[in-house]
Amino acid sequence: MEPLSEALALLRRQEEIEAAMKRPGGIRITEERVLIALRARLKEYPAAVNAVLTASHSLRKPISSLTPGDVETSARV
Repeated sequence: MEPLSEALALLRRQEEIEAAMKRPGGIRITEERVLIALRARLKEYPAAVNAVLTASHSLRKPISSLTPGDVETSARV
């Protein structure tokens, strides 16, 4: 998987886990460990993560609705 797609998938999963943590009933410790590991993997792709976050901000779309094409198009502008 290319870094951009990988970073986008990881950011989406991070968003899901963080949202689950805010719901009543909380989250299990195993999911919290997954979140910690996920954040460590995201550090492997700093440029791709930055591109995704920049695209999300500039397009005013949540990360969950972005596609790799959206990020690439946003980077060209």
